Amino acid sequence: MRTPYNASNILLPEHAENKQPAVEMDPVEYTLRKRLPRKLPKRRNDVYVNMKTDFRAQLARCQKLLEGGGHREICVHGLGLAINRAINIALQLQASSQGALQLAANTSTVELVDDLEPEDPDEAGEPMTRTRNNSAIHIKVFYPDPQ
Repeated sequence: MRTPYNASNILLPEHAENKQPAVEMDPVEYTLRKRLPRKLPKRRNDVYVNMKTDFRAQLARCQKLLEGGGHREICVHGLGLAINRAINIALQLQASSQGALQLAANTSTVELVDDLEPEDPDEAGEPMTRTRNNSAIHIKVFYPDPQ
């Protein structure tokens, strides 16, 4: 994903008193390339939720894994903006099972890496990398053991 980015406009968070640039760079135009996040090992019962795929398709995939896939549990993962969607999917699964499914949620912080590449390679400006943190959620959706 390519986004035009002016490196001199990097600011501290909005709630900061002084709005000084967080990183001193020349006002050279950069292109921001977001690398894909490091994923957990992909198991058959892991579902990584995103905002690009249709909600109903992701929900149907989860229902198929639980009902027809022979899994007694699945793990729904959401990163950043997809956290709300992951929670919504888990709650929809629980509601459609009439309470037979239980949920266990864990949150984490994931370190992401962005590449800043100069727009004009002729001008002085070297490619740089920037790390940032993003929130993530991991929801275990499971049938409890019969007792």
